[in-house]
Amino acid sequence: QAMEREISAAFGKGEPGEILSSAFKLKVTREDICTLQQLCWLNDEVINFYMNLLVERSKKEGYPALHAFSTFFYPKLCSGGYKAVRRWTRGVDLFKQDLILVPIHLRVHWTLLVIDVRKKTIKYFDSLGQKGDNICKTLLQYLQEESREKRNLELTASEWTLRSLSPEEIPQQTNGSDCGVFVCKFADSISRDKPITFTQEHMPYFRRKMVWEIIHQQLL
Repeated sequence: QAMEREISAAFGKGEPGEILSSAFKLKVTREDICTLQQLCWLNDEVINFYMNLLVERSKKEGYPALHAFSTFFYPKLCSGGYKAVRRWTRGVDLFKQDLILVPIHLRVHWTLLVIDVRKKTIKYFDSLGQKGDNICKTLLQYLQEESREKRNLELTASEWTLRSLSPEEIPQQTNGSDCGVFVCKFADSISRDKPITFTQEHMPYFRRKMVWEIIHQQLL
């Protein structure tokens, strides 16, 4: 009940620009938190903050080593090529990670790309069931350039498997507004090496839970 009160207060009246949580060099305002209300589209701030919470959790014993790119990474890579994002991995060895998450914003839709370094797979998760084969190829190309640049090694493309998951394999949204929550929860399960078991019905609960998690900077 205390949690519900806090969540309602975050959604309640107040300055839109008031900062309700700040960490990871990111700030989340009341206006940002309000995108977690039913039927609203999540914004970059909420998704990036949540991805950082997953990375934080992955530092604990027993979790796969995780790197998450910002939502601004993919558009930058597309517009400027490898050169434009070369410095995004300063201090990070991508090839020492187990998993790399790339949240992707396609104008009016959020999707998730997951690189599993251990299994050499690149998978695309879309809660509307669309294919992202070209996005997978773009990221494989990025990894090849990163490997050349950072460790002077050729990445053998033929060793990698690229795949868009089908609507039969992962839960699908039944409205036009929950794609961002699906992306966050896909990432949550994957970053724990757990199967994805939720459905559209869980979305209202997930939205409220994410409000609490972001405000407290802690995953439940």
